[in-house]
Amino acid sequence: MEIFLVILGIILMILGILGSFLPIIPGPLTSWVGLLALHFTKGVQLSNTFLVITLLVAIFIYILDYIIPAVGTKRFGGSKEGMIGTTLGLVVGLLTPIPFGIIIGPFLGALVGEMVHRNDINKAMKAAFGSFLGFVASTFLKFITAIIFFGFFIDKLLKHNTSWF
Repeated sequence: MEIFLVILGIILMILGILGSFLPIIPGPLTSWVGLLALHFTKGVQLSNTFLVITLLVAIFIYILDYIIPAVGTKRFGGSKEGMIGTTLGLVVGLLTPIPFGIIIGPFLGALVGEMVHRNDINKAMKAAFGSFLGFVASTFLKFITAIIFFGFFIDKLLKHNTSWF
């Protein structure tokens, strides 16, 4: 059971990191569940304070994930269509073999969304840039949080039960 929980925790940590980029997986929350799985092993007992603080951080980042792109879009004059375009562009960018598709996709998606909303290329470019900046800031924040949680996971795993390796 111990090995199962550790493997489950590692899988959840990896999914949490991937969730930083994929809009369908809540990255930091998934990583936190990985920490919780590690907590339920006999070899590692994480403190309740640690679990509560990391959960609050994960929830806070989850909420910010919805606020930051909206603020970036609004600050640069963007619309709801631009935000939707950013998300769709991310999905398309992930599925294409283009090396920087994950970066180009959200920007082009926001631009197309803004062009659908208004037919002014200058305003659409400005709004698309704002939407893209909000997306990048939010993604970076989720990624860093998931990586830190993974670091906690590895640190706690190695400190508390080195007999597994």
